[in-house]
Amino acid sequence: MSVQQVTAVRTGVLDDPEDVREAAGALAAGRAVAHGFGNGYALTFRAERETVERVNRMRGRPAGRAAGLVTVPERIPAAFDWTRLPEGVPWQQVRSLMDELLGLGPIGLRGPAADRVPDALVGTDGGARTVQVVVPGTRCPSHAFLGAALARTGGDFLAVTSAGRAQEPAHWRADGLVDEFGGEPEVGILAHADEEVARRRHPFHRPTAVSVLSFHRTAGHTRSGLPVLVLERHGSLSADHIRAVAANHGFGLAPAPHAVTPLAPRSYGLA
Repeated sequence: MSVQQVTAVRTGVLDDPEDVREAAGALAAGRAVAHGFGNGYALTFRAERETVERVNRMRGRPAGRAAGLVTVPERIPAAFDWTRLPEGVPWQQVRSLMDELLGLGPIGLRGPAADRVPDALVGTDGGARTVQVVVPGTRCPSHAFLGAALARTGGDFLAVTSAGRAQEPAHWRADGLVDEFGGEPEVGILAHADEEVARRRHPFHRPTAVSVLSFHRTAGHTRSGLPVLVLERHGSLSADHIRAVAANHGFGLAPAPHAVTPLAPRSYGLA
């Protein structure tokens, strides 16, 4: 579907520099922007607690729930406190694993939160401060928008969440975004120029919310002694694919109990 087929509501295009500038300005002014994100869509907004709470309420989530963190690729390492990795988990191997996953497409990565991460983006697990970085991967043109938004807000990090209401699958079509958020004055839309091209750009990913891999804790060791990382969410990139990539960098993989079954894509009915 080309974005030109999307109706009525003013919809910007992710590849259009003027639309990107307009969307970045809207985000800096406090609006959330639903934008192309890998092979689907995400909602990005300022990382201040007031904005995070407002977007949470709009999506039907608890206001105080931590949002994910999104940024451009070169700033991702600054979101993590690399001194607090579990014993036996080398930071160099985690970084190389991250780089390979980012090269494939959208992914979520949970690790120890750096002190500089805004409080509204920080969660806890067993008393440890964690941050969930959710990024569109290096193949996605959304980095132009994210970079422009960071320049306008003057920070290193933005907040991000799935493009959809709570407990519902994430959107992967702009017409669905328009139907759901087109009446929200606090949401702007920046669509993929061509959604089929965006999906072909990420051939290993299904159109669901991103898979989330955590490295702030481990699930023991493999029989050969490799540390086992935890798959927190079985989303767009399959557990088998992540397991194979993790093995390339010296890690095993174990799904959390709720991540055994992969997320189902949103159904839009008959086209």
